Amino acid sequence: MNFWQIRSQRPSKSESCNAMKRFTSTGAPRIGLIDFPGSNCDRDCLDAFSRHFGIKLQAVWHSERTLPKLDAVLLPGGFSYGDYLRSGALAAHSPIMVAVKNFVANGGPALGICNGFQILTESHLLPGALLRNQSRKFICKQVDLLAGSGGSVYGRSLAGRRLRMPIAHGEGRYFIDDDGLRRLQDHGQVAFRYVDQSGAASAEANPNGTRDNIAGIVSENGRVLGLMPHPERATDLLVGGSADGLAILESFLSSFM
Repeated sequence: MNFWQIRSQRPSKSESCNAMKRFTSTGAPRIGLIDFPGSNCDRDCLDAFSRHFGIKLQAVWHSERTLPKLDAVLLPGGFSYGDYLRSGALAAHSPIMVAVKNFVANGGPALGICNGFQILTESHLLPGALLRNQSRKFICKQVDLLAGSGGSVYGRSLAGRRLRMPIAHGEGRYFIDDDGLRRLQDHGQVAFRYVDQSGAASAEANPNGTRDNIAGIVSENGRVLGLMPHPERATDLLVGGSADGLAILESFLSSFM
């Protein structure tokens, strides 16, 4: 495939900027980007939301104790606090997380990507835990995902859709006990599973030993999504070869717009 063929497959301006035409009740969307020492995917998030949706994320430093007026919060990937102790454990106790917990408790939507997912589980805003990859190695590669069904905005808009995007983690093996797994399955909380090219959640498609091939889950009320793959790194066919991440980011915006 040559440059012009790739360019021709990029989402049209009307497709990738649909969110730009929408506003919340208070005007332009107000999304807080929670930054920790060691966060390194915040710039990718800033670029994705600015370039594709015309939205400027509001950076919020970890030492803050209050959130500005926001419609949603986003916890980016990276290595908060150098992954000391375990990924996300120290960040979960940052001063700002008290405000994030209150925001979520009041129904505020949140998205946690990679390290952000780890922080959400360590903060008990999502059930389960992210453990060291079964291979004991850092994994960085493209994966195929299948979106699950359920009552969340992600389940309603993406159910059954195949998506391709990158992962980059050393502790991405999602674990939950048997009772917890049944609750996730019964309540439609499994948002994404790793699948092979035929769409099957096979052992071969499981990159890290995660339970039930789980790549992402939503909270019981469907307002909080955590996932290990990086949708913000899959927004342009010219950078990474996939724009499938836009569908997840668009669904996130739809949760409050």
